[in-house]
Amino acid sequence: MTDPYKPQRAMRQMRRAAMQRGVIGIVDVGSHKIAALVLRLDPSATPANGSGVGHLAGQAGFRVIGAGTTQSRGVRHGEIAAMAETERALRTALQAAQKMARTRVDHVILSFSGGGVRSYGLAGEVALEDTTVAEDDIARVLAACDVPDFGDGRDVLHAQPVNFALDHRSGLSDPRGQTGNRLACDMHLLTVDTTSVSNLVQCLRRCDVELAGLASGAYASGKAALVEDEQELGAACIDLGAGATGLSIFIKKHMIYADSVRLGGDHVTGDIAQGLQVDLATAERIKTLHGGVQATRMDDRERIELGGNTGDWDRDSRTVSRSELIGIMRPRVEEILEEVRARLDAAGFEHLPSQQIVLTGGSSQMVGIDGLAARILGQQVRLGRPLRIQGLPQAATGPAFSALVGLCLYAAHPQDEWWDFELPVDRYPARSLRRAVRWFRNNW
Repeated sequence: MTDPYKPQRAMRQMRRAAMQRGVIGIVDVGSHKIAALVLRLDPSATPANGSGVGHLAGQAGFRVIGAGTTQSRGVRHGEIAAMAETERALRTALQAAQKMARTRVDHVILSFSGGGVRSYGLAGEVALEDTTVAEDDIARVLAACDVPDFGDGRDVLHAQPVNFALDHRSGLSDPRGQTGNRLACDMHLLTVDTTSVSNLVQCLRRCDVELAGLASGAYASGKAALVEDEQELGAACIDLGAGATGLSIFIKKHMIYADSVRLGGDHVTGDIAQGLQVDLATAERIKTLHGGVQATRMDDRERIELGGNTGDWDRDSRTVSRSELIGIMRPRVEEILEEVRARLDAAGFEHLPSQQIVLTGGSSQMVGIDGLAARILGQQVRLGRPLRIQGLPQAATGPAFSALVGLCLYAAHPQDEWWDFELPVDRYPARSLRRAVRWFRNNW
């Protein structure tokens, strides 16, 4: 039987090669922009007491030494619609970051928001051959997890052990060296559409760089926008992008659920363009400068000049009230948040001990969206900005760059994945037994 996770193991090898060289590229492919960073890595900064049990556990020191951003071309709903245009945009962003860094990058870690991600909760249990837990026992319990039949045309993107239990003691992050009789593990599996990933990888390789890692945009955003307590106690990160809205749920510092809604800020822009009969560029400008989703008494009096360059003075000199603009924007934003609410309900979010919701992404900057989200989602809602990381340009510190910053954290100290452990090939489980994704209702 061949190793089903050979590509992921190869990417980990690439990441190690980048660590040794000391530089790595970070690219977030979005529907509105493609952003790239160049990181200077310092493997010697890894503390000895890193969390996790895999050989990549721990944190490496890093500093941003180059950055480049360009308008996204050929990407819709976080997925590639035109290969040649996306390749040019990728190349432009990477070249700008490398020029600023004054160094060449050979390895890149990539995040994207499309691909129709699906979450699965897996569980496995084994009897210990010795009373003390060893590395082999962790490999065996991972191999004992029942992998669902997630169908053809889909690949595993993340497979992370999120909880170990030894006999009746649960909540262990590293059971090695502890004594017991039975070892159990809960694991989160995230699958993605194979074609979406293949297209992205193909575009990246045409830019003369190797793929050293691949992450879900929802996962990366959660790592950057959720503070430590939220990741520990339970929180959802809603990444409101241009072409898609990503959703991730974290608890015990691990992502346990992810999903996406194929709606985003671009749909709001399209509604404005259609409602006010202006071009998309004008609609985007109006949305950014004057948009909002909560009307006040003053909004009837505030007039917005639509502008335009059609040559028709009457058409180009039109004005609308801000309340009219809000009336166009609000229904679409409500639709997006209602979809998010449905996904949270399906995931059993109400069973978590804490139900904090954090909004991030470029579209989270719409005025009043936190209040509207609190009403629709019925939870504690706050606006989240990414963590500050060393060397990051001021222009890249806003919520639109949460996934990019989270990808830096993922690159420097990735969480354990299934393929970080040396599982004997004959112990890879057969795809069997569909398990409910709502497994964490009973575990937390």
